[in-house]
Amino acid sequence: MADYDVIIIGAGSPGEHCAGALADGGLHVAVVERALVGGECSYYACIPSKTLLRPGEAVHGALEAAATAQVDVPAALAYRDFMVSNYSDAGQQRWLAGESIDLLRGTGRLAGPGVVEVDGVRHTAEHVVVATGSDPVIPPIPGLRELEGVWTNREATGMKSVPAHLLIIGGGAIGVEFAQIVSRLGGKVTVVEGSSHLVSSEPKPVGEALAEVLRRDGAELVLDAKVTAARRDGEDYVLTTADGREFRGDKLLVATGRRPRLPEGLDTVGVTAGPRGAIPVDARLRAGERLWALGDATGLWMLTHVGKYQGEVVAANILGEPREAHYEAVPRVIYTDPQAASVGERDAAFSGTAPLSEVAKTATYTHAYAESNGFLTLLSDGERLTGAYALGPEAGEWLQQATLAIRARVPLDVLRDTIQPFPAFTEIFVDALKALRKTITADAKQAAP
Repeated sequence: MADYDVIIIGAGSPGEHCAGALADGGLHVAVVERALVGGECSYYACIPSKTLLRPGEAVHGALEAAATAQVDVPAALAYRDFMVSNYSDAGQQRWLAGESIDLLRGTGRLAGPGVVEVDGVRHTAEHVVVATGSDPVIPPIPGLRELEGVWTNREATGMKSVPAHLLIIGGGAIGVEFAQIVSRLGGKVTVVEGSSHLVSSEPKPVGEALAEVLRRDGAELVLDAKVTAARRDGEDYVLTTADGREFRGDKLLVATGRRPRLPEGLDTVGVTAGPRGAIPVDARLRAGERLWALGDATGLWMLTHVGKYQGEVVAANILGEPREAHYEAVPRVIYTDPQAASVGERDAAFSGTAPLSEVAKTATYTHAYAESNGFLTLLSDGERLTGAYALGPEAGEWLQQATLAIRARVPLDVLRDTIQPFPAFTEIFVDALKALRKTITADAKQAAP
């Protein structure tokens, strides 16, 4: 008889979520964790970064709403420490114990179907789930890997003081969020990005709008620039770009993406990592005989909420409830102020855009709402929504309406017949749907004989 019904290698948010669902289903579950239960998101990524963004957002909002405020930086950093439980996972351990989930401390290694070795100790299970997360990518920039003290998201979210001048390589989600964090906490920021626009994985209008926001906050953005060398000059980090320019700062953050972190022993279960270094899985997230994978280890979507969703899918399949994972409506949110959010496809045959400045709710947020560069763009195949992206206060919240519409395949006529509350940001859907309808109607007229 196996020691457990399921062993999960990795107790980050996705692994925890899967373990909880399996335990709720009556199975005997163990999680293997080499570091802190709760993983990257809880201590070094999502939670601390959003906690650090909030003070600057609150002050900015107060100033725009005819109030006064300023950030208490030591208090903001102390609140960050509180939100990450002072880097203690005691609370998560209590949760595991309360769910009757065993914690196996150490590094897990696959040792054949249904076998996991944890620091040399052999454990068996009917099913094994790989949820080992990911690591930051350090690009092969000459001199970079030899530098001491370079920040990744871990050092940035754990900052003890605000840099005087932070250099950031990479203008993706981590890069732009920390650009705003440091700018609004009183430091200078320079972001060097190889693409012609920020967040290059998202539609260009999103990146361009975010650039306006960050520049208003005082950040220096160096776009379409390749970093060719990194070095130290006294106390300064120095980046050189292909056109010969140099940029200096007292701290350097590398925010150029992440790659899957895989356990040893994949060969013992007949698995070969894919071309991007991830574990190949089928639609049910099965990776092999009694073997499953979820979260960043799959390389599909490196987002905590996708990993948690995948945890539910894996748990359902192990519990005998066949279920496939679907990714046509994955929400992506950058938690700057204002937020940038997107879901579904990035391009489509038809699109309609509405400016946020014409939404009544905006006027209650800022005196300068008429100059707001916020917007909502809806994408469609002519019958249903296929994608959407937006910039605006709490855009990640109100764009969920599009997420549900895409996933549920709601007809455009039903969306147009949906009553939006006043005054709320969701009223922007009324205007965006009108704009979308115009493009579809115009196309139909041109196609008519």
